[in-house]
Amino acid sequence: MNESEKRELDALQAALAAEHAAVYGYGVVGGRIGEERRSAARTAYDAHRARRDALAREVRDLGGKPVAAAAGYALPFTVPDSAAALRLAAELEDRVAGVYSDLVRAAEGDRRATAAGALREAAVRAVRWRGGSVAFPGLAERADSPSTPDAASGSASDPTSGSASGPASGSAAGAASGSVRGAASGPGQDTASAQAAPTA
Repeated sequence: MNESEKRELDALQAALAAEHAAVYGYGVVGGRIGEERRSAARTAYDAHRARRDALAREVRDLGGKPVAAAAGYALPFTVPDSAAALRLAAELEDRVAGVYSDLVRAAEGDRRATAAGALREAAVRAVRWRGGSVAFPGLAERADSPSTPDAASGSASDPTSGSASGPASGSAAGAASGSVRGAASGPGQDTASAQAAPTA
């Protein structure tokens, strides 16, 4: 594997880790968001699951072993109600857009086009959740965040820690890593344990 292929594989692994975390995060969102937005949360959850599965196949195609989901993730803030769930959904999409921007830089050809499409979709969802927009999707969070913007960086369950090095390894990988146990099975799950997670 040459250096270019290694960078691309690292970026794919980081994107996969971010999608694992986004799937978990949307389980929390679905348990707290208002009924009127629950269908949108389900749609986003399904989209992230599909992206996750596609990324795992891409990693295998390049000869890698897909990074596994962590057992749980600490949230960047507590999510007691629908308003907080909307904030979390927007945060998840911002962070996913960040890792896809790294993949766009690292990939070529069809893989780059697919990553650009995923970045665009995440940016659009973030706008819808937040009711605003950013001038450069996937880059705005870079200006306000450290090189590892995960809210619990350094935690043992960080989905990018030890799993994806290279240009994408500093990217946000979802709702933050750490102490929340029990991966989400989908929006609307019992999220009591997630609400107990300390703010990282």
